[in-house]
Amino acid sequence: MYQTLLADARFHALLLDIDADIAAVCRSARCPCGGALHVARFQRKPRGRPHRLDENYNQRFSFCCASRDCRRRATPPSLRFLGRKVYLATIVTLISALRDGVTTARLRQLSATLGIDRRTVARWRAWWLSTFTATPFWQSAVAAFMPPPDPSAVPASVLDRFAGDADQRLIAFLRFLAPITGGASMSHAF
Repeated sequence: MYQTLLADARFHALLLDIDADIAAVCRSARCPCGGALHVARFQRKPRGRPHRLDENYNQRFSFCCASRDCRRRATPPSLRFLGRKVYLATIVTLISALRDGVTTARLRQLSATLGIDRRTVARWRAWWLSTFTATPFWQSAVAAFMPPPDPSAVPASVLDRFAGDADQRLIAFLRFLAPITGGASMSHAF
């Protein structure tokens, strides 16, 4: 069900549009020092992106304070990038959420299609199950769900809590994760 979203350029273009909207809100809020924010995008080299996307998809929205005394960077949350992870957020989420686990056949297909090694998938699973579930974000956000998601089945158990089609559920999940994807100065904004 979610596999078609990984290769759907229109879905990824929608994520870029959502990121642009979030970035516009960030920029209009100005720097905490009161200074204007100037565009200071930086290039990412995300793995797993559909080839039909233009190079703008690789740019991470970011801003820098115009005040010479401040120059603080403001990197807004993103639905495309999951912090410093190299692969796109959609891939880290959906591959980790595979219900039946990563079989040998699936792993071969993932390696051939996306270049994902089994050890990478194992690191992602460990991150979701230990690092992510130990964060203050998770500790407070999990209270929003009733019944609470099973922490031993994250991210699938959280993804299941959202309504709609596969694309709507994934977007809702990525919006849920947005507060942990921006820079430290942005964590209070969303």
